[in-house]
Amino acid sequence: MRNNKKNKKSGVLREVISWILTFALAIGLATILKNFVIINATVPTGSMEHTIEPGDDILGLRLAYKFSKPERKDIIIFRFPDDETQKYVKRVIGLPGEKVTIKDGCVYINDSETPLDEPYLKEEWVEDNDSRVFNVPEGCYFVMGDNRNDSYDARYWEHTYVTEDQIIGKANFIYYPFDRLGSLYK
Repeated sequence: MRNNKKNKKSGVLREVISWILTFALAIGLATILKNFVIINATVPTGSMEHTIEPGDDILGLRLAYKFSKPERKDIIIFRFPDDETQKYVKRVIGLPGEKVTIKDGCVYINDSETPLDEPYLKEEWVEDNDSRVFNVPEGCYFVMGDNRNDSYDARYWEHTYVTEDQIIGKANFIYYPFDRLGSLYK
């Protein structure tokens, strides 16, 4: 009888330890994923409309640029160059070493005669859309919002360019609200 009580106590203790270890492992795994693999962001403004609507919650991959560089038209999550405590979400327009010219509501790269194809723009671009030239330094990116008429983006910042070390990850997926659930790259 005494052995039976010891076995019961021992079995209960093992079960409790098993649950504690399971919870600790889950918390540790979630912490690793959050800090090293994925990034969560909420977009508070309409600067990326219609691709990302105000209030959309998005997930990005922190590892996306560990083995490659951002490409034109990628949507990136980065630390805002004028205040690195803030996270911003914008689209990559100009790559390192490129000349970005804004003329008559179109973007031209390296004096191309053909404007950049931008089917993601919300509407006709009429605000601050002419006679702007940006020479993107090496190791930097020029970014703008998809809602060019209402986007506080690189055109207006004191520190115009996003440096490679300010990029946190590549935005990939809207997970909330559920009716907008899906990839940002359709």
